[in-house]
Amino acid sequence: MEVDTPAPLIHGAQRAHTNATILCYECGTPIDGTTSAGALCNECIKTTVDISQGIQREATLHTCRDCERWLQPPNQWVTAAPESRELLALCLRKLRGLSKVRITDASFIWTEPHSRRIKVKITLQQEAFEGTILQQTFDVEYVVANNQCPDCAKSFTANTWRAVVQVRQKVPHKRTFLYLEQLILKHSAHKETINIKEAKDGLDFFYSQRNHAEKFVDFLTSVAPVRIKKSQELISVDIHTSSKSYKFTFSVELVPICKDDLVCLPIKLAKQVGNIAPLTLCYRVGTSVNLIDPNTLQTTDISTPIYWRSPFSSLADVQELVEFIVMDIEPTGVQKGRFFLAEATVARASDLGSNEITYFTRTHLGGILHPGDSVMGYHLSGTNFNNPQFEALEESNAHASTIPDVILVKKHYERKKKRARNWRLKRMNKDEGEMLPRKQDKDRMDTDYEMFLRDVEEDQELRSTMALYKAQQAKKNKDQMDGVETASVAETVETEGDGAPKIGMDELLDEFEDLDVDDDQ
Repeated sequence: MEVDTPAPLIHGAQRAHTNATILCYECGTPIDGTTSAGALCNECIKTTVDISQGIQREATLHTCRDCERWLQPPNQWVTAAPESRELLALCLRKLRGLSKVRITDASFIWTEPHSRRIKVKITLQQEAFEGTILQQTFDVEYVVANNQCPDCAKSFTANTWRAVVQVRQKVPHKRTFLYLEQLILKHSAHKETINIKEAKDGLDFFYSQRNHAEKFVDFLTSVAPVRIKKSQELISVDIHTSSKSYKFTFSVELVPICKDDLVCLPIKLAKQVGNIAPLTLCYRVGTSVNLIDPNTLQTTDISTPIYWRSPFSSLADVQELVEFIVMDIEPTGVQKGRFFLAEATVARASDLGSNEITYFTRTHLGGILHPGDSVMGYHLSGTNFNNPQFEALEESNAHASTIPDVILVKKHYERKKKRARNWRLKRMNKDEGEMLPRKQDKDRMDTDYEMFLRDVEEDQELRSTMALYKAQQAKKNKDQMDGVETASVAETVETEGDGAPKIGMDELLDEFEDLDVDDDQ
């Protein structure tokens, strides 16, 4: 009897699984029926399912052409640079329906700057069917429309300011305001003003908000010795809500003492601030008034509270300087910082050839003066001053004999009238008011500006606090002279050889464009 050979058993793990295959109802491609989404193949899903449906393809962006800010609905204006993250976020917020999908990428597409169009490429992800995630990329075009913001609209309308800062200084020249203007420009403290108007003895800065004016007042307090007074005027009252509208005025008065002024301190105050000699020179004005005694090189600071507690005026200003010629000078060996004490014999430049009158004095300029140099100073011998502090000094037994005949202030350099400088300063746009300045006032302002430029050239400490820019002429010469060193460009611009200090090209900044400042040489 034959025994059949037992058939081998096939375990479940060794059985071949066969998936259910169906056809895509769009193109007929065989697909796995167990994992297919809606009986569609991958290619048909991409062509038939649109996850960006309901999202705008076109939108409008509003920008203010004056301040270059963008409108963020409903009424907020934000600052955003071209192709920046802030502008991209603003573009995405303008589109409706993006909250229902997931954004994986967004970027700008280059367009012509004058086309007034912005294109953004957006990549989205969304689950089209169960277990199927679809990714899609599309472009959105934005039309840039001009719309004036409320702040700029107020700036072009009269009497719309809410706060004004009135900066005043009662001195016969504008050199302190010129220096203050450079500090304001360097720190961009004027960017929130809606108007700047010239007034007698100063400037008026107008603001649309009170906190902007207070911020500017804080800046002035941090850079200059000032006294501040505040007042407010009631404009309107709503009797139903008890709300009131005010206009605020901040009066800022600068100390009426400038650099290179001759100052006669009250004898009592001179003893309180270090027992310094009452007759001093002002060599710097920062947050306090810095004074120096030319006879001993002793320095002292008059802080803002101390000055306004017992204010005093300068004995003489820079308009009363007299030119002297150094006949002989002998250093004493005493030095304090950048000052060197020396004993000098000088004669007035106008007296040369007519008489032989000379004056012996001590000076703090021993490091830069040599025999034959010209120096500017105050001639006290035979001069009458209408000043109570100086009269008390002359009547004092202790200090009457210490009054010198001449006090030297700074070295004088002979310059040509028309001097080509390789540097320049920025100026603020100011409203001159209804009446233009007279010709004599214009000449005086030009003279003050020229004297300020000379101070910048001669005082390295002064120009270190300001922003100086390369002049256009120097930039042209640099472009035309290929292979020439930078130092030679500066020498080419200034060819007079008058011995006056010159500013190197390494101290100058490159030119930049700003709507709030204009060019002035």
